[in-house]
Amino acid sequence: MPKQAVADFTLPATGGVDFTLYPIRSKSLVIYFYPKDSTPGCTTEAQQFRDLYAEFKEAGSEIVGISRDGIKSHENFKTKFTLPFALLSDEEEKVCNLFGVLKKKLMYGKTVHGIERSTFVLDNKGIIRKEWRGLKADGHADEVLDFVQTI
Repeated sequence: MPKQAVADFTLPATGGVDFTLYPIRSKSLVIYFYPKDSTPGCTTEAQQFRDLYAEFKEAGSEIVGISRDGIKSHENFKTKFTLPFALLSDEEEKVCNLFGVLKKKLMYGKTVHGIERSTFVLDNKGIIRKEWRGLKADGHADEVLDFVQTI
């Protein structure tokens, strides 16, 4: 049974532009969803994607990070950690819902509604080739790179 392509979407991105999914301008696209800018796990994940960015590009892949934080927060996060890829703001949770990454989570004894750390690799036709959900940040970028290098 063939997999369907992800529906097109547009979100505000760092750099004062909008990011539109189609057309995908690379062999593959890594979309990683993360809970919050400048938190320990999210910083680790962003830095590891940053450190491997040249290898992702060499494999024909682009990376974008998505959270519910606003653009100003994203710009600060991107600048502070010299991130070479776009961060997209999904304050209205449109794309989070499209990918089903919003979950009820327990944080400091309270139930909160938030993003479950998740990553998706789409091919150039927008079809999800691989997904990871509920993952640990440290070391994840290596695992994604290993997969991207096989397609």
